[in-house]
Amino acid sequence: MLRSSQPLMGPNRKRCREDEVLLGTVLDEGERGFIIDTRSAQAAKQARMTGGGTEPKSSYPQWRRLHRPLERGRPLQESFIKLVEACNDTLINMDRWLSRLESCRWLSHVKAALSTACLAAQCMDREEASVLVHGAEGTDTTLLVTALAQVILDPSCRTLAGFQGLLEREWIEAGHPFHLRCARSAYSHARLKQEAPLFLLFLDCVWQLSRQFPFSLEFGERLLLTLFDNAYASAYGTFLCNNVKERRVGREVGTALCLCKVKESTHSLWAWLNQPGEKKKYLNPLYSHNALVIWPSVEPQSIQLWQGLFFRWIRSSQYLDEAWAEIQRLVEGN
Repeated sequence: MLRSSQPLMGPNRKRCREDEVLLGTVLDEGERGFIIDTRSAQAAKQARMTGGGTEPKSSYPQWRRLHRPLERGRPLQESFIKLVEACNDTLINMDRWLSRLESCRWLSHVKAALSTACLAAQCMDREEASVLVHGAEGTDTTLLVTALAQVILDPSCRTLAGFQGLLEREWIEAGHPFHLRCARSAYSHARLKQEAPLFLLFLDCVWQLSRQFPFSLEFGERLLLTLFDNAYASAYGTFLCNNVKERRVGREVGTALCLCKVKESTHSLWAWLNQPGEKKKYLNPLYSHNALVIWPSVEPQSIQLWQGLFFRWIRSSQYLDEAWAEIQRLVEGN
């Protein structure tokens, strides 16, 4: 599996021989690969006017391009805001609540993300083909798809340590702009700029996998909630800044350079989570190693609202927490 940003063809349909050779070396003679573009065909075509574009068939004859559009900007943030508003409105009746849930389209975004990740996984597992994933910059929906596909395909990514490594590799080191995307929560009334809950959408999709395959992930819901909290507000430096360069050096603020030096100035979230006393809280007591690929259902009845997150401020989780603790006690007793 490969990931990248869009090719910079522009309106003049420029070619990059180095890119063509690079992708050509991935495939042997007679093999084929798939390019999954997370934009619509129309959006990719329009991107040429601003210097972007997508791979022409004539220059990449062994690659087949598939468009699977995923929202990544303002529409996704607005969907998140509408969902949170609906969840916090405790006075509406059930029919009105279901109507608002459908109109916010959050579950549609979850389904689309899982479906596209399954497509990438199927190309690799069933077609035994190489896959290149990209959208525009390659730091948003691209990472959503590649990270989810690895959780589906690779059992090591479903362990606590492997999942942390996946986040470090596919989100943090790959340059997802956490500072911009998680600048404000759904409760902010500030004008939307570059905020978008892509990382939350990923966590929600992983929660869907954990619900459909309750024995296959070594970690539980508590880890996903902790990651969500730390992406938006954290005492640790793991999700600070927008890319590796900013974390190591700093970023420009006006005409000045704001020194970050995250590793020297902050503590790692992973170091805290992996302490023996803390680590135990995040483990799934029902976990059993599953070497198989886990294919999630994306039927409407299979995609559920993540109540543990979206209702956490208005509904007590006391009984669920007590049941979880009892399961842990019984498992440890055996």
